[in-house]
Amino acid sequence: MSRILVVDDEDGVREFMAEALEDQGYEVDQASDGAAALAMLEAAAYQLLLTDLKMPHIGGMELVRRIRAEQPELGVIVLTAHGSVADAVAAMKLGIFDFLQKPLESPTQLRLLVARALERQRLEALREATRERPDADPLSYGDPIMDPVVGALRKVAVTDATVLLEGESGTGKEVAARAVHAWSRRADGPFIAVNCAALSASLLESELFGHEKGAFTGAAARRRGRIELAAGGTFFLDEVGELELDLQAKLLRVLQEREFERVGGNQTIRAEVRWIAATNCDLEAMIAAGRFRADLYHRLALFPVHMPALRERRRDIVPLATRLLQRIGSELGRPQLRLSNDAHDVLEAASWPGNVRELANTLERAAILADGDALGGELLFALPGRPRSARVQARAHAALGDGAPPTLAELEQQAILAALEHHDGNRRKAADALGIGLRTLYDKLKRYELS
Repeated sequence: MSRILVVDDEDGVREFMAEALEDQGYEVDQASDGAAALAMLEAAAYQLLLTDLKMPHIGGMELVRRIRAEQPELGVIVLTAHGSVADAVAAMKLGIFDFLQKPLESPTQLRLLVARALERQRLEALREATRERPDADPLSYGDPIMDPVVGALRKVAVTDATVLLEGESGTGKEVAARAVHAWSRRADGPFIAVNCAALSASLLESELFGHEKGAFTGAAARRRGRIELAAGGTFFLDEVGELELDLQAKLLRVLQEREFERVGGNQTIRAEVRWIAATNCDLEAMIAAGRFRADLYHRLALFPVHMPALRERRRDIVPLATRLLQRIGSELGRPQLRLSNDAHDVLEAASWPGNVRELANTLERAAILADGDALGGELLFALPGRPRSARVQARAHAALGDGAPPTLAELEQQAILAALEHHDGNRRKAADALGIGLRTLYDKLKRYELS
């Protein structure tokens, strides 16, 4: 349920509004002046602010001005018994939702206006999500191996339990996280994702928790962190195995206490989020090696779900490839692109060590090379402009059904070598293509004695 802050220096008015809204199930906090309201807005996340316009010290207009720079998404309703055209114009420029004249006509009038303001916020968030993801990807296209996975995710979605999604890179862990969010009671709230492998430890800390002005060089203003922005919704922590140990300790505290401080700050902020984490690492092996905290693992793995590799769900491959090709064709301005029958055979026989991400890259490359609308099997493993190495050639033969099936370790080595070859030995680009962190790639190179 939405959290609302009511600000008014008249005790009777403030308490009347709070009681009327609490009767509707809203969580309501009260502040008697603008200074107290600012402190509360810094300490917690609210979906709506109702503030009187005329108050001593910090008035409603100044309160809205101060909070707008940091929380532009916050809905605002202004109450006043002393309104003027100038006040109305100034308030509208600050993006308030509406005015309420005091004395209020009835609790019903207040509740209707609040409901309208919150509904507009919900629709705007939905439109934003639709712009980012015009159509949600399904978790499966009917392969039986996915039935227990989908069933488990649907059951846990209706709770607030922390979920740990495990599986190889590219198996659709973010798709699964978004599905859990969509099936949950937090579906109207934000879905915020952070990839732990994409940022350095210092940048990641600021990204997660936010920072205060002057906290470090370049921190010219206060910035709210992603956890704070996810209030009321779901926070997806991808590649959690890439977290440094000191950051693991800070994350553990958030999971245990549901609170944190911004970098350089001492104001405690509540973390009102549902947690989903994902990893392609063996976290238990990392614990044994001293690289991952056991207490953090047990917090994250309250409800672990393993995402099967693409080669384990053969019935999903062609329908998934067809959907991906539709998206690729639309982006390339070639909506008529389709897969030939021999392409179906190649796709179903391939081992796909890079899973869905590799499948998408393969289809996009083939689409670019294709002269007509039909993508033949011969295009799927083509690497234009360079001779194919023995390793890549062997992989293509395996995809076409030649030879004994490789082991998982062999598949992983093949994927690493192919990525390194494709990026001319650039390890960072290879790691990005594989969907793993650079440190993870170095560990695997050492484990398999690859150079």
